[in-house]
Amino acid sequence: MTIRFRAALLGAAVCLSSVAILVSAADAIRVIDPWARATVPGQKVAGVYMEIVSPRDARLTSVTSPVAGVAEVHLMTMDGGTMRMRAVEALDLPAGRPVKLAPGGYHVMLFDLKKPLVAGEKVPLTLVIEDAGKRTHKVAVTAVVRAGDLDDHH
Repeated sequence: MTIRFRAALLGAAVCLSSVAILVSAADAIRVIDPWARATVPGQKVAGVYMEIVSPRDARLTSVTSPVAGVAEVHLMTMDGGTMRMRAVEALDLPAGRPVKLAPGGYHVMLFDLKKPLVAGEKVPLTLVIEDAGKRTHKVAVTAVVRAGDLDDHH
């Protein structure tokens, strides 16, 4: 083998091992029961809920979805009898502890929906998670659209 060929093989092996590490780290993050709330025609926002379990300390830093112009992580709280919702910069994912995104608490908001979300359809999402070493991992998620319940705060 020539020196160039050996160097190319070594470079390819290093690249492949890096990919395997990223994929295995991202695969270790579990997303349980992701679902989105169905919308009515003309409604441009929707909530998405799930439970996330990371094996190591990490943070959910952003979310994207092709069905929406913008996706953000939000927190809903009560403030003097008034329900308030605000975007959060990141959501901590403590090692091994389930973090629930549910109506009335943390959740993903989809803004500028491109079409209504219909019960039974699926919504693709990409969660961007940063680990303690500041490495980012993209986790693909498919949320099932469920019929909405008006008493759920969204």
